[in-house]
Amino acid sequence: MNCFLARILLMAALLTSLAGLAGAHEEDAPTPSASPFQFVAGWPAGPTLPEFHGAVSALEIDRSGQVWVLSRSTVPVRIYDARGQLIRSWGAGIFQKPHGLGFDAEGRAWITDIGNHTVRLFTPEGELVRTLGTLGVAGVDETHFDQPTDAAVGPDGSVYIADGYGNNRVVRFDSAGKFLQAFGTEGTGPGQFRLPHAVVFDPAGRLYVADRSNGRIQIFDAAGAFLAEWTDILMPWDLWVSPQGRIFACGSSPMRKIQFIKALPPGIPPRDQIVVEFEPTGSVRNRWTLSQGNKPGSVDWVHALTFATDGTLYLGDIQGQRAQKFVRRGPVDANVEQAGFEKP
Repeated sequence: MNCFLARILLMAALLTSLAGLAGAHEEDAPTPSASPFQFVAGWPAGPTLPEFHGAVSALEIDRSGQVWVLSRSTVPVRIYDARGQLIRSWGAGIFQKPHGLGFDAEGRAWITDIGNHTVRLFTPEGELVRTLGTLGVAGVDETHFDQPTDAAVGPDGSVYIADGYGNNRVVRFDSAGKFLQAFGTEGTGPGQFRLPHAVVFDPAGRLYVADRSNGRIQIFDAAGAFLAEWTDILMPWDLWVSPQGRIFACGSSPMRKIQFIKALPPGIPPRDQIVVEFEPTGSVRNRWTLSQGNKPGSVDWVHALTFATDGTLYLGDIQGQRAQKFVRRGPVDANVEQAGFEKP
């Protein structure tokens, strides 16, 4: 009886803590507006063979306009056209826990794997070109990562790896895979990180890092010098930059960590689901609320976003285990900007 009572009390305390976490700092959170995006049913088109089931960790659109979906399913890499027809799939048995995705100038894909501590370069057909890190071995030197989260390619072809969950640093290699530098340590100061979760470059060659557990986006030059930080706007999970240099982030409103729940990083579980659009200066241009849940058109732990050149939005989530397509509501006026793309 005492053991049963102890379990009940522990569960009650945990639920109370989670409720407190979800509501922490509500007075400090920005107030998003309703999303202007309308869910498109039937994307990807069915039937999806091989069967699609697994957390979607990354979404990107390649130079051909094809939508890459990286998921933790039996066949992790799936490439679709804009209609949702499956073009190609591969990766069975290759990954342990895929996480991030970024393209080089040749259209090849750098894919990070937090399960086996590697970052690998593949052709669009799935042929392995190069491996960074040591398979299955975590570390913090030139040849090891500890749960790397994302990859981005700089203007000179260098690849920047967010070595996120374990090492809280960004590591840079040249296009041939030679180590060049690493910057960042764990902390809250400028140039420090608490879970660098996503990385992306803007047209001016600045590197943006989603410093997720610190609730901020940090900006660096290509050499890793700190330039600026955007704080207290959201807990950023993913980043995307338009050709005009506007920065988009998905995640949740700012949240602090309840210290006695040490297993949970800040922002887990997310209190809401939002997309924020920034000007290149860091000012917020738009902030949208997404419907939260498992229904079609809702998102549950939104983890990835990307836009097509016509402003179509794609979102991927972890708990919902899906990739979804959204278009702008209502008619499109020729003078209205769509998701950072100026209409001609």
